[in-house]
Amino acid sequence: MLRSPELKRMRDATSAPHVAAFIDCLAEATPHRIIEAAAKSMPGRLAVVSSFGTESVVLLKFVADVDRSLPVLFLDTLWLFKETPAYRDALAAHLGLTDVRTITPSPSELAQRDPKRDLCFHDRDACCDLRKVAPLARELAAFDGWISGRKRYHGGERSDLAVVETDGPRLKFNPLARLTRTELDAAFAAAHLPRHPLEALGFTSIGCVPCTARAAARTSVRDGRWSGLAKTECGIHSRRLTASTSAR
Repeated sequence: MLRSPELKRMRDATSAPHVAAFIDCLAEATPHRIIEAAAKSMPGRLAVVSSFGTESVVLLKFVADVDRSLPVLFLDTLWLFKETPAYRDALAAHLGLTDVRTITPSPSELAQRDPKRDLCFHDRDACCDLRKVAPLARELAAFDGWISGRKRYHGGERSDLAVVETDGPRLKFNPLARLTRTELDAAFAAAHLPRHPLEALGFTSIGCVPCTARAAARTSVRDGRWSGLAKTECGIHSRRLTASTSAR
């Protein structure tokens, strides 16, 4: 449990905001303690963002252990494998999550910017902006902080991932940042957590249908995303999500 002085220090950090205070308190903390600290420092103003992908259930299990009522935001780009929404529903029931919110792109923006549903084939970044970045930015406007499931062992831009970071006007918590692949697998086994059904078919990281493939030679868990392209992130983690983002 967190002591009162720690909580006061964290509340002061978010109101300033001085992220260094959070980093100092939580840099070596367990995932449970990071989630607990985030929830207690901003009650009613914290969300979890989950893709309900191959590794998502581990973070969601930790969240459920702390507070099953925390809002969990799920981006349905309308380009997902049908197995992913089904997995979302199964995990919500399995973990007892009570506030899973499905976010979809703006119909008017889809009609204007992607009327033929082919944007993903000639401008991947614009498609991600339309179907992921802007919808999430709009939804997060109601929150002071959010939790992601990113990990340093994924490599690339995530190698030096902080446990707590700024994201525009809010804080972003990465409780699994320090988790290794071995520790992740141990968490699956210890809690008997269900795997995403597409993992058995060779998918290690699952996003939208046009941008997800089986990794031919796996060197990273994310090798199957945007294969053959320089692109490695959709954008929700590589730039600040603010109200202006949603107007792109």
